[in-house]
Amino acid sequence: MQRDTSSSDASASHTGRVRRRRQPSEATADGNRANGQPLLVNDRNKYKSMLIRTYSTVWMIGGFALIVYMGHLYIWAMVVVIQIYMARELFNLLIKSSEEKQLPGFRLLNWHFFFTAMLYTYGRFLSRQLVNTVTSDHLLYKVVSGLIKYQMFICYFLYIAGFVWFILTLKKKTYKYQFKQYAWTHMILLTVFGQSSFTVANIFEGIFWFLLPASLIVINDIFAYLFGFFLGRTPLIKLSPKKTWEGFIGASVTTIISAFLLANVMGHYQWLTCPRKDLSTGWLYCDPGPMFKPEHYSLGEWVPHWFPWKEVAIMPVQWHALALGLFASIIAPFGGFFASGFKRAFKIKDFGDSIPGHGGITDRMDCQLRKIFCAVLLRWLWQCLRTYTTNHSLRPRISLLR
Repeated sequence: MQRDTSSSDASASHTGRVRRRRQPSEATADGNRANGQPLLVNDRNKYKSMLIRTYSTVWMIGGFALIVYMGHLYIWAMVVVIQIYMARELFNLLIKSSEEKQLPGFRLLNWHFFFTAMLYTYGRFLSRQLVNTVTSDHLLYKVVSGLIKYQMFICYFLYIAGFVWFILTLKKKTYKYQFKQYAWTHMILLTVFGQSSFTVANIFEGIFWFLLPASLIVINDIFAYLFGFFLGRTPLIKLSPKKTWEGFIGASVTTIISAFLLANVMGHYQWLTCPRKDLSTGWLYCDPGPMFKPEHYSLGEWVPHWFPWKEVAIMPVQWHALALGLFASIIAPFGGFFASGFKRAFKIKDFGDSIPGHGGITDRMDCQLRKIFCAVLLRWLWQCLRTYTTNHSLRPRISLLR
């Protein structure tokens, strides 16, 4: 009897597990979640986080505008500070307190390599500006010229000294940790200086080439957040659960339009377009290059007769700005996706907490460096095209003169 009762209970419990079809309301509820995390449009605390992010963003934009107004040298100093904070956040990712206690002073080795890379990078890019700054003082000019002449040797000597320092600090039972830190340090140096060195080159060739790409990234981030905040329904990528297609598309359209308009506004200010030949902070005056001289296009039959404007003035740099806007909209966000995957690999939410509502400096700079590198590339291609066109247009004239 007991067997029959137990078997009947088991069969009843088995038959009681009946599958039911998921209701439409449940399907949409799960569809609005990505990787188990709610989208911004369904986040209950979204207004509180938005207020914190807005407060931090206003302060960052205000400080950034002040530094841009102060000039090239201060922008370069800002880039150096950002690099130091990025390196500190990335160095801290692989620190193990148990291992560090056995290696006193080992952390200094990372910063030794960091400042050696800084000396090598900026010594190459700022040598001309540094020499032009000290030309009035004969003794200082000779000292600076000698340092620049042997800059490569000095950097090589410092790197070899760091290498020997690393070998001498190797300890038994920590070999794996130390070599991992050595490789990690070099990867950080490549990531931070490999791209940000082009940022410094852009600054001294004209603030425009730094400010426009940086502004487009900020615009793309802000409008991607706003479109995702109010309209986001469709998850974009699993690496970033709160990113949505609505935010991506809305931000792309807004960024491309902003690029075309901002290039026209910024192109009228010599403070932004003139290159800086030294490290001074005085006002700049220069003849704007051909990229910043408006070209007039007749609208002709494209507009009705009652339309007040029959032609439009467009700077050549505005067409390049469209390419920058397209890059900022489509390619640069993948820098953020890369950073998201990186953080997932280390099981952290943010690289740091130095910016309330945003995370660390690295969280904000993940796209900026790639974007400014693209600006350098476009500017270089434009110069090559200009040189090619000028040479070919002069050849018939030279042959006629002969």
